[in-house]
Parts: sequence; structure tokens; C-alpha cells
Amino acid sequence: MQRVEHLAPHERDTLLGTSLSRRFSKLPLWLSHPANIGAFYALLVSLALLLPYAFGATNNEVWGVEWVFHASLLIVACAFTGFLSVMLIAFSKRHPIAPPRYILYPMPFIGLAMLTIDRTELIGLPAVLIWMLLLLPGPVYVHLSWAPRWRLLCMVEDGKDPFGGVVEQEEKSEAEEMVGEDTELLEVIDAFESE
Repeated sequence: MQRVEHLAPHERDTLLGTSLSRRFSKLPLWLSHPANIGAFYALLVSLALLLPYAFGATNNEVWGVEWVFHASLLIVACAFTGFLSVMLIAFSKRHPIAPPRYILYPMPFIGLAMLTIDRTELIGLPAVLIWMLLLLPGPVYVHLSWAPRWRLLCMVEDGKDPFGGVVEQEEKSEAEEMVGEDTELLEVIDAFESE
């Protein structure tokens, strides 16, 4: 975070993002890996599924086994999409994109409501639509926003400038060209730039 503070304000905003990404960026990099964030999203969705599974009309005596099986599948699937996002971002090297929150944020709640209606057999709803609404927001957020941010944070952790640092290098090279090999004058210029 000390290295992040030295960045320009717009670069810091790109690197840290909004409130959710800022919370994830405070975690250690190994813990905030996109696969772990995807698995965490799947765990939250799985916890929300407890009541529809427990009080559903069908297979009520084995709902716990069914829930554990589906929760495990969800966690593995979302973790895998997180790994896939890391690989795709490593090749594309694109910067984070703000996901469409007004579309993504209500989707899990709509999916949970639809799953509850389906499990209580009030109305039969297509399972593909329900699971898409429940699961799509997490991987989309990870792929568009968090995986690129995590890559940039890894670069900062390695001491690299994720935004190029071209301006600073050009200024230094111009200063070095003007003063030549005079180290005392270079120290004065560095002191002046740090102030």
C-alpha cells in the first residue's frame, strides 16, 4: 500500500477501484487471488441456498447431501473461472473495466427468488435461467474488474510500475543528459524532485 500511495490519483483509483475492490485489495495477494474471490462468491451463493434446499418440496430428507454436493460444484466452478480469468488477463494485459452494477447486483437476488419459487413448486421455472442469474455476477465481476486489478497489484508488489512509468524515465534521462556525469548536480535534482 505504500507503493500505491506514490501513484497518481487516477492511477490509484484504477488500481484500487470501488468499495468492494478496495476491500479485496487490503487482503494479501495470495488470499485475494481471483480464484479465491470466485470461490468466495460461490460460497456466499451456497449459503443463500440453504433455506430453499431445506424447505423445498422435493427430496426434503436428503436436502443436506444435495446442498453440499451443489455447493462444492459451485465453489469449484467459480474458482476455475477465476483461474481462467487470470490466464486470459495475463495474455490480454487489459486494465480493469467497471462491471455494469445496475445489471449484475440484482441478478443473484432475482435468481434466489426464482429458485425459491421453483423449489416450492409454485411455478416451474427453467433451471438454466435460475443458475445463470445466481452464478453469472461473480465470474463477470472477477473477469472484468478484479482479475486485472490483481495483476496490477502483483506488478506493484514486484516493484514494477503497472502504468508504464514512461514520464518519470523520460524526465530522468533528460536531467541526466543536461548535467552529464556530475553526480552532485544529479543529487540536487533528485532532492528537488522529491520535494
